[in-house]
Amino acid sequence: MGNTFQAQDRFADGAQYIGGRLRPGTSGRSHDVVNPATGKTVYTYELAGTADVDAAVAAARAAFPGWSGATPAERSEAMHRFAAVLAEQADDFAYAESLQCGKPIKLSTEFDVPGTVDNTSFFAGAARHLEGKSAAEYDGDHTSYVRREAIGVIGSIAPWNYPLQMAAWKVLPAVAAGNTIVLKPAEITPLTSLMFAQAATEAGIPDGVINIVTGAGKDAGEHLVGHPDVVMTSFTGSTAVGKRVAEIATSTVKRLHLELGGKAPFVVFDDADLEAAVNGAVAGSLINTGQDCTAATRAYVQRPLYDAFVQGVAELMETVRLGDPFDPDTDLGPLISHAQRDRVAGFVERARAYATVVTGGEAPGGALADGAYYRPTLVAGAAQDSEIVQSEIFGPVLVVLPFDTDDEGIALANDTPYGLAASAWSRDLYRANRATREIKAGCVWVNDHIPIISEMPHGGYKASGFGKDMSSYSFEEYTQVKHVMYDNTAVARKDWHRTIFGDR
Repeated sequence: MGNTFQAQDRFADGAQYIGGRLRPGTSGRSHDVVNPATGKTVYTYELAGTADVDAAVAAARAAFPGWSGATPAERSEAMHRFAAVLAEQADDFAYAESLQCGKPIKLSTEFDVPGTVDNTSFFAGAARHLEGKSAAEYDGDHTSYVRREAIGVIGSIAPWNYPLQMAAWKVLPAVAAGNTIVLKPAEITPLTSLMFAQAATEAGIPDGVINIVTGAGKDAGEHLVGHPDVVMTSFTGSTAVGKRVAEIATSTVKRLHLELGGKAPFVVFDDADLEAAVNGAVAGSLINTGQDCTAATRAYVQRPLYDAFVQGVAELMETVRLGDPFDPDTDLGPLISHAQRDRVAGFVERARAYATVVTGGEAPGGALADGAYYRPTLVAGAAQDSEIVQSEIFGPVLVVLPFDTDDEGIALANDTPYGLAASAWSRDLYRANRATREIKAGCVWVNDHIPIISEMPHGGYKASGFGKDMSSYSFEEYTQVKHVMYDNTAVARKDWHRTIFGDR
């Protein structure tokens, strides 16, 4: 798989995709894309500068009249072709995603790439179903209806943990609604975002509709968010950076969509299927090496099941196979970088002063020593207000705490600044329903944790941001709602005019 893919050859012309072609950046600074499993450089390119952002926005602005003026059917047909091209190139996409991120190839092959193809197919169909209220005579004298219109050039910023899927989540609803877009991927993982834009061009989506600028956040990112010709910003990343994005966007009165950090609770009631909860906790906490804003990070387990849960999770974590991402037997790959690995390790080391590391808590040596690997880690005995419970770690670390009453479990689940995702584990319908009502999160799973589908929205509460990715709800982010009203009376002097001049 992917043996013919060489990033330096594929992107020899540069890592900026503007107006349908690759070009080098103009910042004067180069950047290395590093395989975190080996520490070796796989691609070196010139970062984008402000001039590249300006060029990309200009290309998107030039493409907007034609793309927004196309019929929904025309946009839909182009996006169906786009999905087909992505499916044809699935192996290369999976290889490139694992190369730049260190994801196990089975995750890239079975989750990231097919999820992106499905999302593209969904929005190809959704392009023909932009909805508003039905036309009606609400006051008796006028007919009103709602139009949904494209709003213009979108400037989006995507993170490094799911580069392909996050590019799709930003690009697809925007262009399905008739907008054009400039996407800035994380500079450490640009490969599949560039491939995604190239595939769109191969599918016949016009030049300038999808543009990629690959640069640093302080330069390319902030310039994109503040650009006067960008009408909306969509950002996925940390809450801290999201606050900065919001400051810039609101100062220029842009529409803003933020999908920020998470600290997902995993609430296990005492009637839960223990085996299912143990399996779900390990899978939900370790997906993408824990570098997932919806990953299970805080397990709250009702006391009768607590000890057995801790034992079961620890034993299962110890069977997880770390290794070469391209080995189909590998379960867990490295973190995105050595810096991120050391950050995760720092949380665990500090926690040793007040909690117990039940399993893991170390980087492996031997053949994996050169990579940014960290063993699956379970921490018990931490206080609710401790750093490891309250802060987003973004690594393969699960913290487990006991609770006694249902009230306490739900209260603990809500006791962080975040509210992106959560899960509740119970065989009792009423208990589970209560949890879905009272846990403050944008998604609450029952007896599972992690699955996402294109038809349903993704987005958070509280410090996890606002707005929705995926689903038809995302069109609320990327369309302007216009009320159109027609007079039906053909009367020159309306009755209401008397409130302004004259008598009845």
